[in-house]
Amino acid sequence: MNMIHPLCTSTWYRYFLLLLIKILLFHTAFPKFASARVPITACRSYCGNLTIDYPFALRPGCGHAGFRNLLFCVNGILMLHIPSGSYRVLDIDYEFHGLTLHDPTMSDCYTLDRSPHGRGNGFVVEPWRAVFLQPDRDNIFMLLGCRSESPLFQGFPTKHLPCRSNVSGMSCNEYYRCPAWDEAGIRSSAYGNSNPPECCAVEPAAVRSLNISHLQCEGYSSAYNVAPLRPPGPGAWTYGLRLSYSLPENNEGFCGSCRSTGGVCGYDQATHDDACICGDWNSTSNCDSLGLTAMASTTEISLTLVHLAAYGLFLVWWIY
Repeated sequence: MNMIHPLCTSTWYRYFLLLLIKILLFHTAFPKFASARVPITACRSYCGNLTIDYPFALRPGCGHAGFRNLLFCVNGILMLHIPSGSYRVLDIDYEFHGLTLHDPTMSDCYTLDRSPHGRGNGFVVEPWRAVFLQPDRDNIFMLLGCRSESPLFQGFPTKHLPCRSNVSGMSCNEYYRCPAWDEAGIRSSAYGNSNPPECCAVEPAAVRSLNISHLQCEGYSSAYNVAPLRPPGPGAWTYGLRLSYSLPENNEGFCGSCRSTGGVCGYDQATHDDACICGDWNSTSNCDSLGLTAMASTTEISLTLVHLAAYGLFLVWWIY
């Protein structure tokens, strides 16, 4: 004969016990999964009239880890923040992997922004981020008022090799034609021998980073040319910072595969590895696989199974 616990003879008590166990199971098994969740609709966003999409993002866990903590939306204006300062993002070209920035401390054809110690600091990214983000090869930097002791010259006047006569169809000799130099009343040949040139044009590859303080310059200007035709003069140049961004080779195809299965491209905030966000869980490849990453560790899953077994035995003990 089956022996039934006296407290379990009433139907209402059985229902109460089952409800209690369901509540315990829910709160034990699922918080670890939900706590790491990134809403699947939160990664693609907008700031003003600019679309923020992979590999960029405004939310932690979205985009690629190489661009984390890089972009910020401030009152509808997209800003890029790196060690050398904050820059307004004017455009993101996802097709050609380019960004266009504006630096308010930069000189242009109509204003020379120079000071003894340099008001701005050029463009300097963290060493670990330099593999993802760097000035475009069509960008020219024109360093202004650099001292003879500058690392640019190192042995002036016999050595001043970094100064180029032409970069992407632009040069300091042409830049001297800008109205800003008329007001300054200072001009010197980019290859003069008596004094360091007031303007030294360099390619981005010629210097590791455009650190104005380290280069001992008073300011800088930057222009770029992405058109096949050479601009007619410095007044027609496009002034600003043109950057190129890239992703590691092992990332190739990851985001396309993730999106094709309904996922959102992101990264694990703990390991910075690629992650495909699939709603309630993450995958290391795409949403057709079951490779959980950020949602739960092996230890957490094991603990959950132990709790399930314990509650099951508890239920059997009470009813039978």
